[in-house]
Amino acid sequence: MATSVRSIKGIGEKTEKLLKKLNIETVEQLIHHYPRCYTTYPDPIPIADMEIGVRCSVYCQIDSPIHMRSFGKRKVVSCLLADQTGSLFVRWFNMPYLKSSLHQGDRLVFTGTPVFKDGRRMMEQPEYCRIEIYRNKMETFQPVYPLTAGLSNQLMRKALKEALLICEPQEYLPENVRKYYELDVEKKAVKEVHFPTSAQSLDRARTRVVFDEFFRFFSALELVKDREGKALNTHVIPMEERVEAFIEDLPFPLTGAQKRTVQDIRKDFSGTVSMNRLIQGDVGSGKTIVAVIAIYAACLAGCQSIMMAPTEVLAEQHYATFCSFLNPYGIHVGLLTGSTRASEKKKIRLMCQDGSLHVLVGTHAVIQDNVLFSDLGLVITDEQHRFGVKQRDRLMKKGADPHVLVMSATPIPRTLGIILYRDLDVSIMDELPASRLPIKNSVVGVSYRPAAWAFMRKQVLEGRQCYVICPMIAEDEKLSLENVEEYVRMLSQALPPSIRVEALTGKMKADQKNEIMNRFSRGEIDILVSTTVIEVGIDVKNATVMLIENAERFGLAQLHQLRGRVGRGIHQSYCIFISGTDDQDAMKRLSVVGRTNNGFEIANEDLKLRGPGEFFGTRQSGTMDFAMGDIYKNADILKMAAQTV
Repeated sequence: MATSVRSIKGIGEKTEKLLKKLNIETVEQLIHHYPRCYTTYPDPIPIADMEIGVRCSVYCQIDSPIHMRSFGKRKVVSCLLADQTGSLFVRWFNMPYLKSSLHQGDRLVFTGTPVFKDGRRMMEQPEYCRIEIYRNKMETFQPVYPLTAGLSNQLMRKALKEALLICEPQEYLPENVRKYYELDVEKKAVKEVHFPTSAQSLDRARTRVVFDEFFRFFSALELVKDREGKALNTHVIPMEERVEAFIEDLPFPLTGAQKRTVQDIRKDFSGTVSMNRLIQGDVGSGKTIVAVIAIYAACLAGCQSIMMAPTEVLAEQHYATFCSFLNPYGIHVGLLTGSTRASEKKKIRLMCQDGSLHVLVGTHAVIQDNVLFSDLGLVITDEQHRFGVKQRDRLMKKGADPHVLVMSATPIPRTLGIILYRDLDVSIMDELPASRLPIKNSVVGVSYRPAAWAFMRKQVLEGRQCYVICPMIAEDEKLSLENVEEYVRMLSQALPPSIRVEALTGKMKADQKNEIMNRFSRGEIDILVSTTVIEVGIDVKNATVMLIENAERFGLAQLHQLRGRVGRGIHQSYCIFISGTDDQDAMKRLSVVGRTNNGFEIANEDLKLRGPGEFFGTRQSGTMDFAMGDIYKNADILKMAAQTV
């Protein structure tokens, strides 16, 4: 029986409610709530050796009086530091007590991440302490936990000490397996992850914890496969002469990869069990037209089809594409999203139920209980990792064992794909249509920004359109990053009034986002400044420039996805990656997307270069929700776990 967190000394009703926000209700769940990273304290370095964006410590003297200024309710304390090699400006926000606790002439160790602001190097919110205290800190690894407002790392560490006394993890791995893979005992590993004693022991402990996460993932996957089994094919769909004629009538020839994938689907449609296939294709490889061919074949066989997309903009684009290819053949296509009018929703639901609607395209709205089908034979999800497992299950249950086709443009190394998608048959589309001009790339520093703006101005005057991506929506005083709101103002001032610049962010309402994207698609906006909300599926053929600010803040796979928004038309396209740091490791990573447009090559390089990160966005979705494991960084452990199950 699970033990409530209330049994832990020091946890009352208030803390219990806060922990529940993190999905922690039992002691067992608490001890498996792992740190997201560790704070370390490196050897102090001279001020002159600091690198922008790289956390460091400097041992120096406060070289000026302590100043405090008020900006409304906000108070800013600042001073100048100096050592024999140079000086450094530091400031703290909303910490007025520092005015009396710090003094000119104090020699202290300051730890933080240098930034470049207002024309000078500085540290904001640095930690500080005396050198003798700092020497003790250098031996420690301070865990940093995923938290919610009201919880602190200190409280979490205290609770975990008590929790590990109450509940010890029970070993489940046989001794021979542990010895073969050189894995720690689970009890020891869990304690070490929360309270590290050394870098070496922490590394071993993390290996065991990550192995456990992957092992449980694969075990759950095997249970699902055993429970569901392979459904018998009750929708045999022939792909004969009329389908071949449809392919011949397309306004372009299929690539070799598209032909191979169509052949895979042909075999699945006529096999003894229902299709369960993933199409993994690089950005622009033509996955959508393969889906169109599959839908056409299903319609000829008397089956209905459905496609679910993660956003309204993407759903609308698929709807327009399907209509253009399928309507001339008498195939009726409907669109159902949250923005669809109530009267239209009712009409679409009735047509789905009586079978007069052959194809339904939509967002999550299509999985509502009142959306019923006469004979659903083909289910398609686009960017499948963006949907939860329950959402995909509800979609598949709209029909009686329908064929399932999932599509993803997220590049992933082939070996990992085979492991992670082993409940699916996989078709790889790693070939682009011959008509597509390769995108020209450049990786540059912030000093190149005026030249980049001049280049965008030239492209707009030639009739083209541009994207600008910023990592933030609004300014954040703690982070020296470009933001959409300020960038729109800067561009509007720097470019002629005739050039129309507008913003798009994820915080906007759906109808507002759709209106802006539709205006951009119609050419009524010249430069669209956005966050990564445009990462997937946006198809504006006239857009030829993608400028990404603070490119070092994004994963290589995400940069490749963003780049895929250009190069979709007949005009030469360009992608400019602007790095906000000259850190060598960051520039090495960015050089990968600078030298190649091949998503699979990028994925393999990412596997070698990337630090801790998230493959599936901010957090992995559905069954891929790992607390410590990262399928890129820990690919070797992933393979170990897959072999063990």
